[in-house]
Amino acid sequence: MDITIYVQDDSGDRHPLTLPTDMSLSLMEGLKAGEFPVLGTCGGMALCASCHIEVLEGQVPNEPQDAEWSMLDTVPVLTDRSRLACQIPLTDELDGLVVRIIGS
Repeated sequence: MDITIYVQDDSGDRHPLTLPTDMSLSLMEGLKAGEFPVLGTCGGMALCASCHIEVLEGQVPNEPQDAEWSMLDTVPVLTDRSRLACQIPLTDELDGLVVRIIGS
């Protein structure tokens, strides 16, 4: 199944991104494939925070684990809805999610 994630830019415009859920990809990999400005320097290991996002609307079904919390503690701009996109697997539950890329 394909899902649609919306990426909100700094001006408030939302850009749809259709992604497959059957390839075991992370949101970071999907954002990179969609050519959004996500570095993913560490390759998705929760070691760099260059895929830092803020979830604006919707819910992410998995909770941050210790490695993600440790990395989020180092980012300059942290919100209560901050996540690392590399730690969010693409699942059907993410359909309609709205995120803002913060990066690092």
